[in-house]
Amino acid sequence: MPDRRTPVSTYRLQVSPDFDLYAAARVLPYLHDLGVDWVYLSPLLASEPGSTHGYDVVAFDHVDPERGGEEGLAALSAEARRLGMGVLVDIVPNHVGVATPSEDPWWWDVLKLGRESEHATAFDVDWAAGDGRILIPVIGDDDEGSIRIVRSRTGEGEVRYHDQRFPLAPGTSTLEEQHYELVSWRAADDDLNYRRFFAVNTLAAVRVEDPEVFAETHVEIKRWFDEGLVDGLRVDHPDGLRDPKRYLDDLAALTGGAYVLVEKILEPGEDLPTEWATSGTTGYDALAHIDRVLTDPAGEAPLTALEDRLRGTPVDWEQMVHDNKRAVADGILHSEVLRITREVERVLDSREETADEDAVADAVAELLACFPVYRSYLPEGREHLDQAFARAREHRPDLADTYAVLEPLLHDEWSQPARRFQQTSGMVMAKGVEDCSFYRWSRLTSLNEVGGDPSIFAIGVDEFHDAMAARQRDWPDAMVTLSTHDTKRGEDVRARITVLAEEPGHWEQALGELLRLAPVPDEGFGSLLWQAVLGAWTPDHLPDLRDRLHGYAEKAMREAGDRTTWTEPDEAYESQVHAAVDAVFDSEDVQAVLTDLATRIDAPAQANSLAAKLLAITMPGVPDVYQGSELWETSLVDPDNRRPVDFDHRAAVLAGTAEDDAATKLHVTCTALTLRRERPDLFTTYAPVRATGATAGHAVAFDRGGAITVATRLPVGLAAAGGWGDTVLDLPEGRWHDLLTGLDTDGRLADLLAAHPVALLVRKD
Repeated sequence: MPDRRTPVSTYRLQVSPDFDLYAAARVLPYLHDLGVDWVYLSPLLASEPGSTHGYDVVAFDHVDPERGGEEGLAALSAEARRLGMGVLVDIVPNHVGVATPSEDPWWWDVLKLGRESEHATAFDVDWAAGDGRILIPVIGDDDEGSIRIVRSRTGEGEVRYHDQRFPLAPGTSTLEEQHYELVSWRAADDDLNYRRFFAVNTLAAVRVEDPEVFAETHVEIKRWFDEGLVDGLRVDHPDGLRDPKRYLDDLAALTGGAYVLVEKILEPGEDLPTEWATSGTTGYDALAHIDRVLTDPAGEAPLTALEDRLRGTPVDWEQMVHDNKRAVADGILHSEVLRITREVERVLDSREETADEDAVADAVAELLACFPVYRSYLPEGREHLDQAFARAREHRPDLADTYAVLEPLLHDEWSQPARRFQQTSGMVMAKGVEDCSFYRWSRLTSLNEVGGDPSIFAIGVDEFHDAMAARQRDWPDAMVTLSTHDTKRGEDVRARITVLAEEPGHWEQALGELLRLAPVPDEGFGSLLWQAVLGAWTPDHLPDLRDRLHGYAEKAMREAGDRTTWTEPDEAYESQVHAAVDAVFDSEDVQAVLTDLATRIDAPAQANSLAAKLLAITMPGVPDVYQGSELWETSLVDPDNRRPVDFDHRAAVLAGTAEDDAATKLHVTCTALTLRRERPDLFTTYAPVRATGATAGHAVAFDRGGAITVATRLPVGLAAAGGWGDTVLDLPEGRWHDLLTGLDTDGRLADLLAAHPVALLVRKD
């Protein structure tokens, strides 16, 4: 087994039945030529049939055959070793896929045998709440008559509901005798008695806090490390786990202390627990800093005024977040609130104390709505729990007596209610903020990104430097990302939208025209839609863009949930929004407005894209390049961002045998990745590099210990000021050379950044 290593950089590949491990192995030589150090793979364990993402694992003991199986992983690992590359794999410890029960042998066995199943303790089920049965919410409205029992010639029986199959308990012949009950899909909100991934009924949570369950769910992962096939792991959704710290300790013991990252969302000002056995997060916190240092703070006031006018009232972000989280706690995740309530009742009963059950549920929901971060990890994060109680008392003083009962229980790290509450608060945050509030505030949607707070509009260069210095000190091996399979908008969509902060007047005028030419019922949502169109649209766009924008519009409308929803769509409202999307392609007047706006923002948007890419690859941390994003990455929310990538074209552009209008981005990516891989000694420290001159505020530059990054910020304002003029970088001693252009520099930015808006400097000697 190789010694523990830390990647210098990673490149994320989405492995699927259509792009399996053998296909991924064939791409590795190109990635190596690009300068990549490790390949980073999406989940590989057996998943639901046809799964395009792999997060719906159905078995823990083998690699998915549709993704290449054991032989495919061996082939990829061998090719990586030949090229001197490492392998990082995404794992999913929190839940399993149960959409097709027959595909998940553990779930099938539990449904068949109930609590007598050897796997019963693997799932987080409250059997008492279902009168000893698991409630499965799959029945359509008034469709109970479609459930039937079917027997084969051998006498084996199954329960069928349309094309869904469920086991029949041995020796039984009626539905009432089963260890599960098929119930209405509408019952999930209140009656569900197994924990899920967020509000996805077909992803059932597993109890990896149980040592036996941990061992059984990690048997294949252990093999990867025992046989030296894999070097590191990315842990999906650690906030869903009972005890993330203990889980990471167990994982470190299993892998011999391998490189591990956690998909943890940090709120602004929140720190990752230093006691965790991890090298850091997957980089959404870094993404937020990069986007905001490139955003013009002067755009905040006019864009806020525009948003308030479109919405008809000033938007109070904090209040919106609270209200949407409360709606989630009272709605799609109310079953989790009721489970916490039952945990509280059990503790109180054991003490011969009482509390009104409805009041407890009300108070728990309010505390979840008031929780300021995703979750606490008691005893760490106790201050966040205190903040939630303080806010809850302000919002609902009528529940003061109930809070007094709950407070000691939820502060006790060993109590069942406290542990359950911690597992639930992150779910409520994710569904209330990322999957709802982000779609209801469209002031500047490049800021509505996973891990970011849209109410924080911009940061200055000094604040950026402070954050980077802290990152170098505390988490030098954490991941840095710009795009992922979960980002709401690809990095270059955000780079285009970011320009609107410098062009608020022109944006307001163009948006007004677009809303006039293609009216939608909700002009605030119209702003969000047209920003997405602008981010993804070009006059020579790909032919699939119409379908992609329709898909985005549908998801955005229904996630917003204020005019139409997934479960109760408003066809009239949705048809008007879809008509606006069609106007992008069918109306010459709409196209004229878009062309004029795109012409205005294209050049500064490209400057933003290149600046973000170079900052991400060279700042403290391990940079990840999401598949295909070495060229323009104009994807929208998933599944759009998981589309196939044309690697042959990228390899040809890199080789100089094909052209692409994003060739400069690939050049920047390759140059920076190669330098990081070949000269890691130049990236060991962090120090700001200052500029002097009239336009010094348009440069952000830093020295990583011998490699100096220089990037343009706020390019529209720079052009309006007449360019760089006599602004000069205060370079350290020595003769400095730009690897992107091959030219020497004395620090004069007008010369250094004449060809590109970014530069990567090393000493010439």
